[in-house]
Amino acid sequence: MQRLERNWNTAIERIKTWARTNSPWVVHFNSGSCNGCDIEILAALTPRYDLERFGVELHGSPRHADVLICTGPVTRQARDRLLRIYEQMPEPKFVVAIGSCAISGGVFQGCYNIVGHIDEVIPVDVYVPGCPPRPEAIIDGVVKLLGKLRPSPKPVIEEPAG
Repeated sequence: MQRLERNWNTAIERIKTWARTNSPWVVHFNSGSCNGCDIEILAALTPRYDLERFGVELHGSPRHADVLICTGPVTRQARDRLLRIYEQMPEPKFVVAIGSCAISGGVFQGCYNIVGHIDEVIPVDVYVPGCPPRPEAIIDGVVKLLGKLRPSPKPVIEEPAG
């Protein structure tokens, strides 16, 4: 019975991994930017660029999202909301920082209301630089993240231990 349960759990984990790598759900959070990056994210979702062809879907709820896309520097007002959104996401969760402001503070660096950039508050997996980054760069960042999500192939012939 325990062997069946272990195999069943392994199968469920494989199905979850497959689903996440082939159709990640994304939630977007603007932590205080000028909205330039937000416009480019929307452009990446239009039929011209069609980010959905990679299986990526934008959702409004962090409870169902696999990927958090962040734009802008972290303001004092947005810090707690950003942490709450990140904590509401199920494991495994991934973060993409889009734009110069999210990565380094950009033009807002040193402002009185800025706490810092995204990776000072939550861990970031992929960075997409630019002010604002082009839709192609955003798609490239998401594709790189999808590459991180895919498990590495197992060797056909395994080396003997010892």
